[in-house]
Amino acid sequence: MAYQTLIVEIEEYVALIRLNRPEALNALNSVLLGELADALKAADANEKVRCIVLTGSDKAFAAGADIKEMSEKSFVDMFTQQFFATEAESILRTRKPIIAAVAGYALGGGCELAMMCDFIICAENAKFGQPEINLGVVAGIGGTQRLTRFVGKSKSMDMHLTGRFMDAAEAERSGLVSRVVPLAKLIPEAMGAAQKIAAKSMLSTMIVKECVNRAYETTLAEGVAFERNSFYALFATEDQKEGMAAFLEKREPQFRDK
Repeated sequence: MAYQTLIVEIEEYVALIRLNRPEALNALNSVLLGELADALKAADANEKVRCIVLTGSDKAFAAGADIKEMSEKSFVDMFTQQFFATEAESILRTRKPIIAAVAGYALGGGCELAMMCDFIICAENAKFGQPEINLGVVAGIGGTQRLTRFVGKSKSMDMHLTGRFMDAAEAERSGLVSRVVPLAKLIPEAMGAAQKIAAKSMLSTMIVKECVNRAYETTLAEGVAFERNSFYALFATEDQKEGMAAFLEKREPQFRDK
């Protein structure tokens, strides 16, 4: 399917989805988020996709939400339209792993979108921020909640209240991103990680995603119980038998997602 605001390529079981509004530094609007929700739903259903990489341009992953689209809206408009909420919830329902490959600005909605992915690999020129305070508003797609869980209360408060940006080194140090690479190596690094994930049992990768996400959504005891039951459940799969047999036989496993 052709999109107005995205470029989608599928290679070696990895879907590379590139945000493509260069004239607006990939600012998020209703069209882009709607198309992204649709593209992720399609990737989730595509047997030729086992992992997803979401990226932007060298200059901007996404420089925020589209202020032109929002500036004249009222509370009633935002509330009745559930502005961005439907699209965000659809994105979060994606079961296959999503890697955010971030270069340049990931601000406001862009930072929130990156945090909605399963982990972030960023280039050395990446800048993260939640500067909504400068517009007289607050983050609206989970920024106050997810950033606090990633980097802790103090840094989150600092960023949300002052609007300051966090560079790549601080983002890695604070736990917001998993690794930092030179800009030229960003896409190869993200695609390499995605291809490693794609080689695993998809049943296992989807359950890992559920288990780790559960750690942020429940108590430790409930999370451990969920993990334990997931661990037991995977012993009902052919992939568990193949994975353990391959280990004992010192060969690469051939997973079949069964």
